[in-house]
Amino acid sequence: MAPRLWIMTTLSSANINPLHRQRVKGREIIVTEEPRLHLVWIHDRIFIKPLPRYLLSLAFWETCLSENPGQLGDSQSNIRKAAIGFLRTYRYLVQHESDFNIAQQENLRLISKDVDWASFCRFAAEVGHIEDSEVSGRYCYGELRLTRLNFYAPLFLRKFHFEQVHGQYGDFFGRLYGPLLFIFAVVSVILNAMQVELAAEQLSAVHWVSLWSVCRWFSMLSLLGAAVISAWFILLWLWIFLDEWIYTARRKVEKRRENHDEPKC
Repeated sequence: MAPRLWIMTTLSSANINPLHRQRVKGREIIVTEEPRLHLVWIHDRIFIKPLPRYLLSLAFWETCLSENPGQLGDSQSNIRKAAIGFLRTYRYLVQHESDFNIAQQENLRLISKDVDWASFCRFAAEVGHIEDSEVSGRYCYGELRLTRLNFYAPLFLRKFHFEQVHGQYGDFFGRLYGPLLFIFAVVSVILNAMQVELAAEQLSAVHWVSLWSVCRWFSMLSLLGAAVISAWFILLWLWIFLDEWIYTARRKVEKRRENHDEPKC
């Protein structure tokens, strides 16, 4: 999805708020170990991956992620670019000593306790010279909004969502109620206005024929739209319910097949 991220966010690797600004914006910092969720935010939460100790080790870089092509070939080069891009994000996340203190809080531990502020400043000065050409495409961008990623996931990833954050049916459907209620409210106001106009037309000597036609068709479309939306809700619930059962059944069959293929002593 990296080549298409320009549709969803600002094309700037510096589009990352430092940790103290995350608190000012009322965002709760959620620790994640999944790189794909790093700097992804939704509503009042942002996911941040801790900085692993091994990425701060020169020996690790020389052994596993050196610039010389190794056994992994292109794969090693891609991993190196992703690791460099990930390191650079901490240059923006931690810009002040207050950010550094937040990163080392017991409930977060984004940065190891054995790293001091002076050492981190030297590290930040080094990674500050990294250009976009040296990192993977994802890290040419900063923070990503999860709602937009989920919106474009069916189109670009052929998946229903990028990351499912709602574990209950009520939470999943609850986020749809607001937009739908707004649409129904607007349609109701229009229909009421048409009803008043038609009532006034009946008292008039001259009738506006085209208005009657518009009101009739709009009323029919409103009824059809309400029926379609109601059917869509029911089908969506059935799809989610059946998808869970199909996944469960598939996993059970795979597990049974694995047990059958295992050699018996």
